[in-house]
Parts: sequence; structure tokens; C-alpha cells
Amino acid sequence: MPLVLLAAGLGALIAGSIVLRSFGPRYRVGRLLATTPQVAIGEARTLAEGPPRYVCVRGRIDAEEEFEDDAHRPLVFRRTRLESRRGRSWSAFDDRRETVAFGLREGLDGIAIDTATLDAGLIVLPRESVGTAADAPDRAPAGMPPTTQVRLRVEQISSVEHAIVLGVPRLDGPRGPTMTTGLGRPLILSTLERPEAMRILADGRTRRPLAAAILLAVGLVLLTLALGWALIDVLL
Repeated sequence: MPLVLLAAGLGALIAGSIVLRSFGPRYRVGRLLATTPQVAIGEARTLAEGPPRYVCVRGRIDAEEEFEDDAHRPLVFRRTRLESRRGRSWSAFDDRRETVAFGLREGLDGIAIDTATLDAGLIVLPRESVGTAADAPDRAPAGMPPTTQVRLRVEQISSVEHAIVLGVPRLDGPRGPTMTTGLGRPLILSTLERPEAMRILADGRTRRPLAAAILLAVGLVLLTLALGWALIDVLL
């Protein structure tokens, strides 16, 4: 019987892990967002002078220059992607960025952000619209059928927002202390609080994360029962 419980527990843990990994890079981003220790920006500046350490900082967006969107909001970063529908997922075929140098500020302390390395770790409330390739003939790749479902996805950062940034503080020439990638981990920037950021990472779907949590919990319970049963057999 302990072997049956052990096998069932391992199976549940494996199934839960598979469900989590189906989120792709977003699973890793979410895990880092939930577990990375937070430090003050002043401390992050000091860490930039020593051995690399992956940390979280929080502050308001700070930039000397800005640009406006169509609603005249002051922006420091905008990413515009066109994506085509492939089964249940979307694949980008046109990816454009506009950015100015910016950082985070907390009181008198500030730290720059290495926007060139910002990719899957960008977590903002996206603006989306869905149409077909026929709506963007000048940007659709050659050979794409005009009836292909296409999504426009815009992610932007405003200079009036606050943000959470995860990365490795490093000294970077004239910019000074800068949050960037390192230790095999991505640069993450979220303008949302952690619960809302997790919802965005899950793409608004709650069933898969819930299923993964249940499978992992059941797996741990079954493993505990199996080990306990085996221990009782040994003692008796």
C-alpha cells in the first residue's frame, strides 16, 4: 500500500509541474515574483558594487525625457506586437519598441533600468484588439492568408506609475547602478501589485493554476502518508 500511495503522490506532483510549465516563461517569472527578496533602492545601489545578487526593488518611474501616446499620457516605454493565432496560442510576427532611458526612484535614491533586456518579464495591463491579417496588410508577412486571426497587443509604461523591478544590480558606465539580467534570471518589471501581476501572467485563466495547486497539494499529502505508513511498518 505505501508503494501505491508513493506512486500516486509522485504522479500528482509530476502532473502539477507539467500544468505549471505549460505557462512557459511566465511560470518562472511568477515564481521569481513571489519569492525574490525586496531591498531598498539605496541598498541595491550598494549591492551593484559587490558580487551579483538577484533582488527586488520598488519605486516610482523616473525619466528625464518622455513621449506621449495617442491619449497624451507621458510614456517611457511602449512595446507594440502583432500576433497571429496558432491553435490556442498567439505567435508574434511584428514586434516594435519605443523607449527612453528611465529608472526607479525611492526618495533621494535612484537606479537605472536596462530596458534592452526587458522581454518576458514585462508585466503591465495590456491593451488588445483582435482582427484579421487583412486589417494590417503592410505588416503581415508574405504568404499569410488575409483571414488569419491577428491580435494587436500594446504594453506601455508611464512616467507617472510606480513599479516593482527584479534583477541584478550592476555598475553600468555613465548610467551608474542599473537593474539588469543576471545569474541566469530575467529582468522583471511590473507596474501591477503581485496578485494582479499573477493574474496577467496566468492570462486571466484561474482553472489551470488552481488545478496545479490542487495536484501539488494532493501529491505532497500522498507522499507524507506513504512515508508515514512505511515508517510504521518498519517500527512494527
